[in-house]
Amino acid sequence: MRGLKKQRRVQVLLISMVCLTLATVLIGFSLRKGINFFMSPTEVVANPPKASEIFRIGGLVVEGSIQPAMGIPFTFDVTDGGNTLSVNYVGTDLRPDLFEAGQGTIAKGRLVDGIFHANEILAKHDETYMPKEVIDALKKQGVYQDPDN
Repeated sequence: MRGLKKQRRVQVLLISMVCLTLATVLIGFSLRKGINFFMSPTEVVANPPKASEIFRIGGLVVEGSIQPAMGIPFTFDVTDGGNTLSVNYVGTDLRPDLFEAGQGTIAKGRLVDGIFHANEILAKHDETYMPKEVIDALKKQGVYQDPDN
């Protein structure tokens, strides 16, 4: 009798561990496509990702680089102060109202032949906001200036 109870406990424990492992693997697999890593232009130049990898890039929009000035598609350059990367916006949405030269931005897409093809552009939502990832990348390059100072 005692051996049977112990055997049942071990079976329940093993089945529970297998189910937990399976659930963790399924969750990780489903989230794999939803997780987008952030990279600065310097990180992209130093270690270019595969053309199939979707990621986010951020930095400051280079002055005079937005072409054409209106409409879509458009191209622009983004910099973190150390390196500059060309971005070709291939999405269908209009550019954000606050997207302009000299301002922080984040673009989501993939790198193809040294040009970042973005399907989504995010811009600041007020005059002092800049995404944390962009601030960190700019600080790393030593070019970040606090807007409050």
